[in-house]
Amino acid sequence: MKKSKKNDDTKTKNGGFYDPMAVTWTEKYNNQLSKVWSYVPEQLGKIIVTFAVFFLGVSINGDWINIVVHVAKQFGYYDNTSNISREFSWSGIIEYLRLQNLWSFWIGAIVSSYSIYFLIGGFLHWYYYVKQRDKAEEWKCQPNKWLSPELERHEIFWGSTTLFLNASLSAILACYISNGGYSQVYYNITDYGLIWFILQFPVLFIIEDYVTYWLHRIYHFPYLYKRFHKLHHKYKQPTAFSVTAIHPVESLHIQLFLAAPLFLFPVHWLPFYTVTFYAYYHGIIDHSGINFKAYWWQPWQPDAIFHDNHHQYFHVNFGFNIFIWDKIHGTYRRKDRVYREDLFYGEGKSIDLATADELKEELEERQAENPLAYRNDNDLLSSRSELLTTLSKRK
Repeated sequence: MKKSKKNDDTKTKNGGFYDPMAVTWTEKYNNQLSKVWSYVPEQLGKIIVTFAVFFLGVSINGDWINIVVHVAKQFGYYDNTSNISREFSWSGIIEYLRLQNLWSFWIGAIVSSYSIYFLIGGFLHWYYYVKQRDKAEEWKCQPNKWLSPELERHEIFWGSTTLFLNASLSAILACYISNGGYSQVYYNITDYGLIWFILQFPVLFIIEDYVTYWLHRIYHFPYLYKRFHKLHHKYKQPTAFSVTAIHPVESLHIQLFLAAPLFLFPVHWLPFYTVTFYAYYHGIIDHSGINFKAYWWQPWQPDAIFHDNHHQYFHVNFGFNIFIWDKIHGTYRRKDRVYREDLFYGEGKSIDLATADELKEELEERQAENPLAYRNDNDLLSSRSELLTTLSKRK
């Protein structure tokens, strides 16, 4: 596999190796890990990697602690129906806010989230970005381009910062609900009937994904993009660690919106968190930079290249788990248009109106894509050929 000098960040001038994650352990112990992994059967290895992606997704917002609380309430624990003390004191205020024992919730959420984030995130980084780096053309969406060590440190720093805030908010929410705070969450399926229980899965999935589409798209408006969301788009070749590397204001904003159904209408905890964890899992997949494909039973789910294109081309493909929103609103990436960071609103620019320099940049980006990341690699190859023909006519 050829690597350009610009993107070959693996070696120092002295022939040694950088530690691209800066705070992880995978580079140092590559030989030892590879030796241990050689004893793992191939199919079992794939299962382990799948579960690793899932558990890393669970750590994104520390929402596992909410699951613990809801399961406990499902089985009769945390039934706090005592009257609130009217005593004007610090303990009285804490009780009034339903935040008794918040410290224990917060410690649990922070420790577990960071442990999963670094240990499992480090494992996934090693499995693909270290162990299979020399075979990137087989698995990577942009096989000849890599984040620089500086940007990898950057995503770890911001990912860790945002994880701290998200896990803290999850701890507050879990503590509040465990102490009997107001919510519309219910635990007995018969309270609202079996039909509503079943309908909640598609209803919550569609509502939350559509709301997320618009929140994401709004943060791509020039004012909000330049002040908040641009931080996330420093990573043109995203990795799994990029998923939480978001401006804290934007991240908390989105988390609060996604938690809103718990307080707005009757919702059983199981459908709500099933949908939530599905979104978290695919958040890791979509930012992994790996050419994962959706399964046959997910006709609504775009392949990983869909969101990788979003990072590569900036203002396009705003959806996450349902690509149809981009089709409906005209923000789905088209091969007859060029996309750049300074072309906002998801429409790009017609190839016929693009300058020669813009066409050259677009061609370079398309050549960086991996045809194997697409269902039909001929689509990408033909788009490159057509663009090259258009460019040659301009000369």
